[in-house]
Amino acid sequence: MTRHIMVLLHPQRDESAVAAVSVFKALLDDGVTPVVLSDEIVGIRARQAEAVDDEPILNHCTIIDPSELGEWKSACELVIVLGGDGTILRAAERFHGSGAPLMGINLGHVGFLAESEKEDLAEAVHRASQRDYSVEERLALDVSVWHEGENIFNAWALNEVTIEKTSKSRMIDVVLGVDARPVSSFGCDGVILATPTGSTAYSFSAGGPIVWPEVEALILVPISAHALFSKPLVVNPTSRLGVEISQMNPEFSAVLWCDGRRALELPSGARVEATRSKSPIRLARLHTGPFTDRLVAKFRLPVSGWRGPIKEA
Repeated sequence: MTRHIMVLLHPQRDESAVAAVSVFKALLDDGVTPVVLSDEIVGIRARQAEAVDDEPILNHCTIIDPSELGEWKSACELVIVLGGDGTILRAAERFHGSGAPLMGINLGHVGFLAESEKEDLAEAVHRASQRDYSVEERLALDVSVWHEGENIFNAWALNEVTIEKTSKSRMIDVVLGVDARPVSSFGCDGVILATPTGSTAYSFSAGGPIVWPEVEALILVPISAHALFSKPLVVNPTSRLGVEISQMNPEFSAVLWCDGRRALELPSGARVEATRSKSPIRLARLHTGPFTDRLVAKFRLPVSGWRGPIKEA
């Protein structure tokens, strides 16, 4: 039976094209057929054109149109993602609900979601083809927008949902709620509804807490709030977070973003609700070390002077 592994990459980065060629060769050597989207192979074709002595590697890959992706989700046992966190979020959007785990190989900067760095590309691909990895499930968010009693928008996010003022607004007035009960109201630049995975992304930049990925919780973080009580909230994963946009001056407006990728302009009086998604994202893990070590490494935190716990005699 033919095995298939999807390879997703940043289509506009030459570094991703170079890495993709190496991944294709390694998978084929291990008897696995790479699957790649037709709109992501321009850079790969250019890279292959430079290697005139090699048979085009794409001749041995399965190339599919993006419209066929739904049919292939169940056929691919794994998705290898070449790029930074943005590329991994794009892959998560495309594959959430499919059951196929994502293995990120960082070609960007911080790469919190990635499992391997580009220096370890060959080892990561070989372990992928040998199924030598564990799978970790990450909590995600389902978001819905309501206006005048009507559901006008539904979406999904792995990192966060943000409600922000637009460039033409000085601020937006919001009322926050948890489990259908009001908590506080104030003017602000926006509100972030985040997952533990997203706690090291936009939420972190806005002053939110870092939450270990294995902690099941939802996070609410106000952005530049004009209020005495505007602290981040960490609530039960079964809770329902609500953000109501107060009636605004027609000159002002707000926008909703999901993982910084999918946007909706919010009408005055809209209500945004976020709950734990029924479809978590599955991440393929090569390393089983504690999140503490990943946090220290990614943020390059100073840890000199640490002596560790005192051992009992």
